[in-house]
Amino acid sequence: MKLEKAIDEAVRQAPPQIRAVIEALQAPRGVAQTTAATIVSELGSLSRFPSPRKLMGYSGMVAREYTSGNRVQRGGITKTGNGHLRRVLGEAAWAYQHRPNVIGFLARGQKSLAISEEVKKIAWKAQQRLHKRYQARSARGKNKNQIVTAIGRELLGFIWAIALETEKQQKLANAA
Repeated sequence: MKLEKAIDEAVRQAPPQIRAVIEALQAPRGVAQTTAATIVSELGSLSRFPSPRKLMGYSGMVAREYTSGNRVQRGGITKTGNGHLRRVLGEAAWAYQHRPNVIGFLARGQKSLAISEEVKKIAWKAQQRLHKRYQARSARGKNKNQIVTAIGRELLGFIWAIALETEKQQKLANAA
């Protein structure tokens, strides 16, 4: 409770551009204020990553690769990046085992926060795709922790898109 109040206060005191990104990152399922604030505090401006792949590599959520000649063998994730970011994304990814919908806490959050329609579209697309991917991997008998790690990696790509869209909107608003 104390920690949540401290995070609320820190978000309120943050510059408007950062606050806007934190609010927009709450559009996807599984990402509340604490998770969004953690992502922004761990990564800073997400526009510094030229592509979602670079961001995924930074997080350490990409497969290890053993290459020798023509042979390529992939292993588990590298874990060379930011461990705190990986943990938070893993927690958020568990939400995608449920059917896509916008009800309850998520619906209230999207209404109360200043989230653009474009960001809501990205969040909805993420919800549909990630649930479908979760179900497909689960049907193939994959380990649930592996599924969640893969979903968390893809979620990071959607988070990148939402942050870029929000940063772009902030630049346009400031220019006007």
